Amino acid sequence: MASMRDIKRRKESIQSTGQITKAMKLVSTVKLQKAKTRAENTKPYFHNMYEAVGSMLKKSGNILHPYISGGKSEKKGIIVVSSNRGLAGGYNSNLIKLVLSSGIGKEDAIVYAVGRKGKDALARRGYVIEEDYSEVMNEPLFSDAAAIGRKVLKDFAEGRIGEIYLAYTEFKNTVSHIPTFIKLLPVAVPEEAGEEETSDKLTLMNYEPEAEEALELIIPKYVNSLIYGGLVQAYASENGARMQAMDSATNNAEEMISDLSLKYNRARQSSITQELTEIIAGANAIN
Repeated sequence: MASMRDIKRRKESIQSTGQITKAMKLVSTVKLQKAKTRAENTKPYFHNMYEAVGSMLKKSGNILHPYISGGKSEKKGIIVVSSNRGLAGGYNSNLIKLVLSSGIGKEDAIVYAVGRKGKDALARRGYVIEEDYSEVMNEPLFSDAAAIGRKVLKDFAEGRIGEIYLAYTEFKNTVSHIPTFIKLLPVAVPEEAGEEETSDKLTLMNYEPEAEEALELIIPKYVNSLIYGGLVQAYASENGARMQAMDSATNNAEEMISDLSLKYNRARQSSITQELTEIIAGANAIN
């Protein structure tokens, strides 16, 4: 059985850790409230943009453009949105597992890292890190998404990458965060859903100016919007995951303190009983 001194030191250490995790939980809760509002306000535009561009291209007929047919390179560009800090449960590890299981080998992937945790984890596994945008996760802005979009589209146009993917964590609610992997370019044209869309199929999209010129304007905005949506969703998910992790850690600390308090009292009671026994035994020996 551990001594009273060891139990007391252990208890004080856990109490100190519990205070830290409780403070981190409060900080994450405050950040989550703001991030949650942004994520919920952004999500409709994020999803509607994705569906609208796909629907538009489905009605466009046969357009020969790299944004639809794909680039010249076999390399795949992956924008990986993780966090700069840990202590968020399985938030980062689940995202890394998703990238590793995406079917894209590290020899074919070029990573545009947003967040140090994802960058470091993929770099250790041999992935090529093309750019590091970790500072973006401190407070994601649309200008940050536009800067990332310009870089990946530039590499796409120059033939360095032939496809662009986005790996992020979708924010469902405070306790539900879903690692998500979507393809940005070339834009996937939805397949026919059934006979009810036959009339839509016959009505082709009209472009003014030419379709190719219109796509040069529309697709970059589409890519930037999806990247920004991913950043906002990931930021809210990170704070939600950290709040949960710190809440769980604080509860565990309280349980451990309660258990150690019980052990301390038992050890103290045993020590007192032993002292009394020794005193009584000594008194009896004198008599």
